[in-house]
Formats: sequence, C-alpha cells, structure tokens
Amino acid sequence: MKDRATNLLTDRAYRKLLDSLYEGVYFVDSDRTILYWNDAAEQMTGYRRSEVVGKHCWDGLLIHVNNSGDSLCSDQCLLCRAMEQKKSMEGELFFRHRDGHRVPVLVRTTPVFSERGRVVGAVQIFSDNSSAVDLSRKVRELERMALLDPLTKLGNRRYGEMNLSGKLRELKRYGWFFGILFIDIDNFKDINDAYGHDAGDRVLRLVAATISNGLRSSDVVSRWGGEEFVAFVASVDEEKLRNVGEKIRALVEGSSITLGNERTHVTVSIGATIARKKDSAAAIIKRADALMYRSKQEGRNRISM
Repeated sequence: MKDRATNLLTDRAYRKLLDSLYEGVYFVDSDRTILYWNDAAEQMTGYRRSEVVGKHCWDGLLIHVNNSGDSLCSDQCLLCRAMEQKKSMEGELFFRHRDGHRVPVLVRTTPVFSERGRVVGAVQIFSDNSSAVDLSRKVRELERMALLDPLTKLGNRRYGEMNLSGKLRELKRYGWFFGILFIDIDNFKDINDAYGHDAGDRVLRLVAATISNGLRSSDVVSRWGGEEFVAFVASVDEEKLRNVGEKIRALVEGSSITLGNERTHVTVSIGATIARKKDSAAAIIKRADALMYRSKQEGRNRISM
C-alpha cells in the first residue's frame, strides 16, 4: 500500500508540475491516442482536457499545418516521425484553435521509451510563436488613440490609412518598397443571411486572428471595412508578396468554424500589388481592390497580382 500511495503521489506531483508550465504539453501512446493534456494546452487551444483525452491527435482537433497551409497530420506528423526515427523533432507550425482561427506555435516532440528501449509513445511541447506581449501593448495603444476596431481587435481603417501614408512617404524618400494585400471574405453575406450577424462576427474574428498570426511583426493589418482587410507587407518584391498572400489564403482556408450544426470552412480572395513611387494612397488601394475583385471573378479563394 505504501508503494502504491508513493506512486500515486509522484504521479500527482508530475501532473501538478506540468500544469504549472506556460507551454502546452500533451502525451500520446504509439497509436497517437492522447493520454494527457495540461492546463496550458487547454488555454492555448481552447480544448478542455475532457474533450481530447482518449481521442487520437488526428481526430480533427488541432490539425497542424505548415506555413503553406499543408496538413501535417498524416505522413509529415512530427509525433509519427519522432516515434519512427526514435529522436526528438522540432518545427514551426500552426494549429487550429477551438474557435477556428490558426495559431503559430513552436513545437518540440520527443519519443517516450519503455524500460526495454521500445517506443511506447511521445510527448509534444508547444509554445506561442506570436508576439503576444507586443500585441497586447499594441491593442492598448490603439484603444487609447481611438484607432482600434472593437470587434476584431485590429487597427481600424483610420489606422490603416495612417500607416499607408507613412509607408508611401518612406517609399518616395528612402526607396523602401512595400506590398499591399487587399483581403475580402468570400460569400460573407451568405453566412450572415444563413446564420445571423453573431455568426458573421465570429467569422470576422476568426479571419482577423488568422491574418494577424500569419504576418511578421514588421507587417501591419487593419480592418478596412465590412469583411475587408488590408495588410501592408514590408520589404518585399512581387514573388515574396505572392508567397505571403498564399500563406494567408491557405491558413484561412485551413481554418474552420462551427455554424449551426456544421463545421464550415471560410475562404478569402486577395488582391496583391507592390507600391510604386508615383502612387497616391487612393491609387494603390484602388489597384489592390480591383485585383481582389479579379480573384472573386476567377472563382474566389485565390490571389491576383
């Protein structure tokens, strides 16, 4: 009885230790059934322990993707590779939050061995790869200056116009080129009509968070109006701007949200253009907007340049 009590105490001590970490931690067995899910994993993903323990990690939960939006839950799964190769693996990935948006994380996966050296499972540790502290500070500053969109917590149109004017001045004075992504949610009116404006607000927050998490800290995104967003991407040529736009498009497409009783995927159409020295603010927005409409006309869920 004493040994049994000691083992139980040790088990509880380990769980208490893991639950005190800021990083998300979960264990899986060799079949990738989730055996343990710590408190930070709950907070970062939105999934309660009771919702995931006993399920497989590939049961439509986190659905990890890379920067291109490619799913990693089959042949590229870090858990599988760590167990197969019997060594630790690391990567920069995005998981799907319970609310639907994508979250960037740094992931470290290590196989777990039995006393006889056989792989019996793996542990994955993940930490937020976004600038959460900087983002919180930015939100407070935008609130103070009345430049915040209260629904999405992004800068509002006035904030976007101020950034655009500043970047055009830098382009003309110093030659610092930048790109614009004009992003519009596809079939947004249909979502509002079918599910109501509360559902539409949830979709707006999902897309806003996914765009913001997919950009670098040097880039700026604002809610331009309605279901439109404008991102200003620093120090890019056409190829790099296209890559950023494709990354955003793929991340949004890989996100999903429950509307009614169905899990619904959301897509965006994007117009992308590089700023020119002769551009006015109105001219570059008009060009990016026209390119976005070309994406709509060509079938949506794409980028036009």
